Amino acid sequence: MWCITEITPEYRKRMYRILNLYAKPYDKNNPVICFDEKSKQLLEDSRKPIPMKPGRAMKYDYEYKRKGTCNIFVAVEPKAGKHIIRVTDQRTKQDFAIFIKWLILKKYKNTEKVHIVLDNLNTHFANSLYETLQKRRPIEY
Repeated sequence: MWCITEITPEYRKRMYRILNLYAKPYDKNNPVICFDEKSKQLLEDSRKPIPMKPGRAMKYDYEYKRKGTCNIFVAVEPKAGKHIIRVTDQRTKQDFAIFIKWLILKKYKNTEKVHIVLDNLNTHFANSLYETLQKRRPIEY
């Protein structure tokens, strides 16, 4: 636990809340979704690979051309065996809010309540949703 400097009462409370959520049996009307994202470099070969031959693998050069970056949002519902992936050009709080809105309204529209487990990334806060979607009612955590 190198990234946690101190286990405070608040940390412990949140940790047990998530562990208790994970321990609940699967309920399709109250899904638990784990959410994360990853920035990725987009690369292109600078030279054409040498094709495979019998007994030899294809060979790629170590040099490449950088073609920008993209962001990959991933929502995983482990107990249902589902994952939903969305690629965006960037990773802003607006991108996050729009993905969450799409996820709830399109993929989980027939559920009672959706539990989304997030890390503490700077975009994963209620204000990202309020500012982007202009909603003024509180979001339950």
